[in-house]
Amino acid sequence: MKRIITNGKLLLVFFACISAFQGCLKDSATRTYTLYTPIYRSVEEVRNGIKSDAPAAVVKPGKIVVLGKYIFLNEVDKGVHVIDNTNPSAPVNKYFISIPGNLDLAVKGNVLYADLYRDLVTIDISNPSAITVKNITKNVFPARRYTNNFLQDTTRIIVDWIKKDTTVNNSYQPSFGGFVAFSSSSVSNDMRATAGVGGSMARFTLVNNYLYTVTDQSLNVFDISQAESPVFTSQKNIGWQIETIFPFKGNLFIGSQTGVYIFSIANPAQPSQLSMFGHITVCDPVIADDNYAFVTLHDGTVCNGKLNQLDVLDISNLINPRKVQTYQLSNPHGLSKDGNTLFICDGAAGLKVFDATDVRNLKLLQTVTGINAYDVIAMNKTAIVVTADGLYQYDYTNTRQVTLLSKITYKL
Repeated sequence: MKRIITNGKLLLVFFACISAFQGCLKDSATRTYTLYTPIYRSVEEVRNGIKSDAPAAVVKPGKIVVLGKYIFLNEVDKGVHVIDNTNPSAPVNKYFISIPGNLDLAVKGNVLYADLYRDLVTIDISNPSAITVKNITKNVFPARRYTNNFLQDTTRIIVDWIKKDTTVNNSYQPSFGGFVAFSSSSVSNDMRATAGVGGSMARFTLVNNYLYTVTDQSLNVFDISQAESPVFTSQKNIGWQIETIFPFKGNLFIGSQTGVYIFSIANPAQPSQLSMFGHITVCDPVIADDNYAFVTLHDGTVCNGKLNQLDVLDISNLINPRKVQTYQLSNPHGLSKDGNTLFICDGAAGLKVFDATDVRNLKLLQTVTGINAYDVIAMNKTAIVVTADGLYQYDYTNTRQVTLLSKITYKL
């Protein structure tokens, strides 16, 4: 639960009232809140924060991209870890690229595309220890929104929050200034040729000379035929609460809280919608192969849905996708497929490995327990798994006996 305080001056009034009238309140029980006060920086200060830094501990990981021997792992709102994965049994956290406000990324050759709050930044990473900013495409992503009609100063950018715990009488519900959350609630904080392979939770993807990104309502298209100078080409309004994007053979599969959208990119600069398969409001990523799309649905988020399952869609007719099977799971998130082997990150229930030769009768081969799995990229017999406590790599040469190769532990 989150609340926004709309007038900071009333905070003092509130505490004065609590002190003076506490004995008059009917219920003397207390409740603890967390008050967040925004820290602002100018747009120029934020843009000047793009730089090469020394390797840093992974604290709050986000989206992941694999290209050649490197793993690019987002550090939420901070930048990108560059991990040398020449030996998956002993990966080296080698570089850190500081990008304020970064959540999503894509890599092609020696060029990194990343969001910096509202901007798209293009960075030459041919020397990760001394990166060069080549281009900033300004204001192509929507400003971040905050709960309860909190209005930020739009001339500046919120880069962090000052946190303060406050205990008040439970019978009074605060409605004054700042960003507030009950302490009992969690505050929530995705190589083919020269293009990096992204995870299923990705919101950026590359197809040939185009970069496709999704916001919560739209599909954006950038021409990157001149890799260091992206050109914003078009925008398609899709619907609402768009979440993920996955490319496959001339089509884009876009996951949203209400369903899966399929777009043709026969004309890559102007994607056209072929169909939409709807479901009740629930979070979902999607991947696809020649004949089927695999969609995980999970609860426990702002989506408010109650389903925890895998839906398999027949997409042999892209204009009319239809569900052919559903499998119940615990809390599924990211997924990946290599041939007939399907990997599903099932939250605290671990990483599940299925034989998907017959999609109407998936066979569970193994469950890797002891991890809270979020996203996975499976390729070349190595599964790279983003979890709650570390970046794990597994050898799945034997799909019935997946074995741990390495782990990069987060600084929790």
